[in-house]
Amino acid sequence: MKSPLLFLALLALAPAAFAQDGLDAATIARIRDEGLNRSQLPQTLSYLTDVIGPRLTGSPGLLRANEWTKGKLMEWGLQNAKLEPGGPFGRGWTCDKFSLQVVGGTDFPIIALPKAWSPSVKASGEIVYLDAQTEADLAKFKGKLKGKIVLVGQIRPVPAHFAPQGTRYTDEALKALEEAPGGPRRQPGGGNPFGRPGGAGAGGQFQLQRSLQWFLKTEGAAAVLDAARGDGGTIFVQQASVASPPPDPNAPDPGPRLGGGARRVSPWKKESDGKIVPQIAVSAEHFNRLVRMIQAGEKVKLELELKARYNGDDSSMVNNTTAEIPGSDLAGEVVMCGGHLDSWHGGTGATDNAAGVSVCMEAVRIIQALGIKPRRTIRVAAWSGEEQGIFGSSAYVKQHFGTAAQPTAEHGKISAYFNLDNGTGKIRGVWGQGNTAILSIFSEWLKPFNDLGATTLTARNTGGTDHLSFDAVGIPGFQFIQDEIEYDARTHHSNQDVYDRIQEGDLKQAATIMAAFLLDAANRDEKLPRKPAVAPN
Repeated sequence: MKSPLLFLALLALAPAAFAQDGLDAATIARIRDEGLNRSQLPQTLSYLTDVIGPRLTGSPGLLRANEWTKGKLMEWGLQNAKLEPGGPFGRGWTCDKFSLQVVGGTDFPIIALPKAWSPSVKASGEIVYLDAQTEADLAKFKGKLKGKIVLVGQIRPVPAHFAPQGTRYTDEALKALEEAPGGPRRQPGGGNPFGRPGGAGAGGQFQLQRSLQWFLKTEGAAAVLDAARGDGGTIFVQQASVASPPPDPNAPDPGPRLGGGARRVSPWKKESDGKIVPQIAVSAEHFNRLVRMIQAGEKVKLELELKARYNGDDSSMVNNTTAEIPGSDLAGEVVMCGGHLDSWHGGTGATDNAAGVSVCMEAVRIIQALGIKPRRTIRVAAWSGEEQGIFGSSAYVKQHFGTAAQPTAEHGKISAYFNLDNGTGKIRGVWGQGNTAILSIFSEWLKPFNDLGATTLTARNTGGTDHLSFDAVGIPGFQFIQDEIEYDARTHHSNQDVYDRIQEGDLKQAATIMAAFLLDAANRDEKLPRKPAVAPN
């Protein structure tokens, strides 16, 4: 049992009263004590990452995580725990075995990862270095690639990191956010789908890459290796590219296009069968070494083995996990929080986004453990398919709340949705998402946590994750401002997105604030204000 003196000290940390909105000081103190001193978040996060591991959308790993989170929430006493279908997604993908080795002469294993949805391949022999920098350069390799492992791209400089890779917001940066007018802010972790930096001429490079994929496919290459983004053993890897033929200018428009080219084909759809050359992302240092060996006249031989399998078919369903703490006098209304459960396959999806899921689960555990009965029902969700286009949350919103133009009855009964999906960093504030009426309310809610570093409110919006599904239909949906730590530099979609890169203290702080925000929203007399409706574009 905690000392009464400690409890009184916690009371002193929180403001004695709130002018217009917010929980009373005693409740805040109890939430802080439970969240910071008796957290179960590390155990939750470790099980999702260390035990269950990668959770690629559609894979057995994601389904296992759905079932486990449902069971854990039920164990904590939440009600209506269930898996809700997030719509047919397509096929999952599982990598059962992978190895890549230089053999003959100077032997060494290569740090590399297959790109998701690459088909199985077993190949060996001298690699071909295809150093095309224009589409015209491809002609030199016609008839030379059948059955070959092909290395593509140019040496990429790997400079030393004189600046720290892990960062927190400075006071000056937070102040600038507060003073910035409403407008979009870049989501951390944006990247080029081919694993190379964007920049000047990126459109032309995209066209070259599309032509290259089609050339490799039609020439019968066994596999293609390119340099992954990242260095120092960190590999950022996502999905394989689907080879598409050049567009027929006389053909009718087939639908959404990439760069004015072929219709988009997702690698997780059966339609991509026979159109994906196995693709391997190689660490920058090893890629550069292979190129230099070839340029020195060495005949470099590789042995490659990838055993992969597709899970299900185009009709396969993916699920969202949801559970509730029932409300009291306003039980018909709901406040929600969530994060996405799916991840990429290179690491174990710790910072992206077992962290957010664990924070939301811990937030409702705190409320449940304290026996606090909210007025509105509090619902927690773990989404699927975020990485492929916020599929899970979009399907949920459409099913439950409809659209902005055709809302359901439930649309008028949800007060707000709170999301966490920017890594392992502590909460520093809230992105207002253009909802200026909300800022004064959130200011009061943040005051008890100013001493924990949560001080900043901005009218600006942020994109790239599940709160957008709610915001798009006129429901107040918010993402918290978080310290980036190593998100862009090291963990986002990489093989280093593992439990050891987690900042436990930061996530305990985040879960404590999330619990308070949920109760603040659940217990106020009115639902949170909504942005003025705008005509759909």
